[in-house]
Amino acid sequence: MAKRDYYEVLGVPKNASDEEIKKAYRKHAMKHHPDRNQGDASKVAEEKFKESKEAYEMLSDAQKRAAYDQHGFAGVDPNMRGPGAGGEGMGGFAEAFGDIFGDMFGQQRGGRPGGGGRQVFRGSDLSYAMEVTLEEAAKGKDAQIRIPSWDACDVCKGSGAKPGTSVKTCGTCTGTGSVQMRQGFFSVQQTCPTCRGTGKVIPEPCMACNGQGKIKKQKTLEVKIPAGIDGGMRIRSAGNGEPGTNGGPAGDLYIEIRLKKHDIFEREGDDIHCSVPISIVTATLGGEIDVPTLAGKAAIDIPEGTQTGKQFRLRGKGIKGVRSSYPGDLYCHILVETPVKLTEHQRKLLRDLDESLKKGGNKHSPGGDSWTNRLKNLFS
Repeated sequence: MAKRDYYEVLGVPKNASDEEIKKAYRKHAMKHHPDRNQGDASKVAEEKFKESKEAYEMLSDAQKRAAYDQHGFAGVDPNMRGPGAGGEGMGGFAEAFGDIFGDMFGQQRGGRPGGGGRQVFRGSDLSYAMEVTLEEAAKGKDAQIRIPSWDACDVCKGSGAKPGTSVKTCGTCTGTGSVQMRQGFFSVQQTCPTCRGTGKVIPEPCMACNGQGKIKKQKTLEVKIPAGIDGGMRIRSAGNGEPGTNGGPAGDLYIEIRLKKHDIFEREGDDIHCSVPISIVTATLGGEIDVPTLAGKAAIDIPEGTQTGKQFRLRGKGIKGVRSSYPGDLYCHILVETPVKLTEHQRKLLRDLDESLKKGGNKHSPGGDSWTNRLKNLFS
């Protein structure tokens, strides 16, 4: 039977990228692999598998692909010793071939061989969101949290087998946890599909834990929140994540800090900000007022004629961050309050005051001149 064009075999265009060629080959190889096709269909599948393998072997190698594109099959025929002939450039093929068997038998990435060839996997990391107040973030605190954990099953004592039965050595891998798959001159070691790398099988699983040998519970963990921590930061608790597989190390627990909204303060790095309302009399005549801080009260002097938006800075009254040498500052933003619900007598007093101020001209209104000039420029 005449050979089909390699691009046609994989179903990709001639300008396909290496990744597209690799993806197409994996799809064909998984579909036509002999282990996945039994009976009358196995012979046809085997031929298609070999055809796909040969196409990928040529197109995955840049030198062979160039020779094939220029000279066709003659360019890659080893008997003609043309450009691209020989056995170089098989690394990409072996890589894709290994990926395929990993998909077929469910091998997890990140595994490493343990004793006897068993695949050992690190447990997954866990995440826990913790809300803290601004005061707690500033001072730090000791907290307790409850997280999921795994304990040995009390019924089967951790074996995973039904009481009265026992765990058996896997007959597929003879207890090694891995198998070797051969295809032509390739030999690829993969996790055993029967025991999933454990080297053992459980004929009669424990009903309490479904054969896992462990049950999920809750445990209380002591957590130290360092002083100065900010929202968005994480605390790592090593080894308190999901347990590993086949004796692998446990994952880690990451505690994500979230700051609760404060009634008075807003945090900005190590600095904190607050709005301080004052009366129109205090703003006009000046005086001393108390402002809140995280450590109590502090006094600031309001100068005569203070306007809304005036900012006062109290050095060192902010938060000392976890990586800072000095604490931040407290910024007080003045908000002059307009009086409301006035009596008729109070209204008369304000009108008299307004008349008196107008007689003094713009000297009583610091922004009056600039505002008037801007209006003139706008309408001129």
